[in-house]
Amino acid sequence: MEFKVCRSGFMAATPAATAVAFFCFHCRSTGLSGQRWETLAGSGSPDWRRCTYDSTRQCRRRRTLVYAVNQDAEKSFKKTLEVDRLIDTLRVSNPRELEQLVVENVLAFNEDFWIRLAARTETCKSDDDKKDYEELAASVMNIVERLVHKTNDKIESATDILKAILRPVVDVVREVSWPPQDPEALKLMEEEVQKREREGQLDEGFFAEVNAQLRQVKEDGDKPGLEAMLQKVLQLYASKYLGKRSYAHKGAEVLIAEKFLESIIGAPEESWDKLLVEGLTIGKGEILPEDLYAVIKKRIERVLIRTEGGSYQQRILVEYLKGIQLRTMELVRAFEGPPENSKPTN
Repeated sequence: MEFKVCRSGFMAATPAATAVAFFCFHCRSTGLSGQRWETLAGSGSPDWRRCTYDSTRQCRRRRTLVYAVNQDAEKSFKKTLEVDRLIDTLRVSNPRELEQLVVENVLAFNEDFWIRLAARTETCKSDDDKKDYEELAASVMNIVERLVHKTNDKIESATDILKAILRPVVDVVREVSWPPQDPEALKLMEEEVQKREREGQLDEGFFAEVNAQLRQVKEDGDKPGLEAMLQKVLQLYASKYLGKRSYAHKGAEVLIAEKFLESIIGAPEESWDKLLVEGLTIGKGEILPEDLYAVIKKRIERVLIRTEGGSYQQRILVEYLKGIQLRTMELVRAFEGPPENSKPTN
């Protein structure tokens, strides 16, 4: 038989070779052994001719069937290769390229795509790769859903989205103040951020709008409450985004410093001091500040790799992590005091 080596590593027979093999197998299974064949061939009886004719006719039918099955298998294999190429391209693209690819290939995100992506996720050998696939699935799904919404509804502008997020904490009657008097308002604001982020509406256009508003507020200098609200929006986004992925487990081992960092990432900024004092060796905890600095640095490196360079998203996430690092350094200095040999500079 003639075989071809497929890219998957399996050996596939050509249609003609498969048909021949199938015919031989049919002859064996129906009792046409070598001895029986010789007996029939040498007898000169009409039975031999009828048997030969019937076997040939059945072989033709089976050969046609096998060829059709082979064609279907080849078509399915090529389709799987196309899906794999698309998945590989999506994995290495930055957020802007990812959105463009989804738009250009929107019809490709059918049942076959999701089944293949799920299969590749399940066969990952490392937790990091598995989480990459899970994040990719969520991102693609968000973009596809957003495209669907665009065809059915009028898309809100970045300003409208920001207003909707701030609505629970903005008092149009009195002057803007922070924190809000009603604790429930902050919770509603947080829920709105989560909802908009799930729907993929907190994109570069939205972040550009928030940053523009922040610049204007800082220039005016007369609305500190509004500035704090806008900063809170970015903090909530960074907290929820960074909290999606955990690095606290390496197999059966729990990485204490990573787990501690993740508890700070998910906490409100006003709770950081308390958490740091309770977790670090400068206070009541067992985690060295140096260990916390190390995992913060590693997390920043991951953000830089997984987000588009120079994007607002990258800047927001990195600044959030650096904010935790700066708060830790300030607490360490406050607890340990200035170095003994340090002298005030003139």
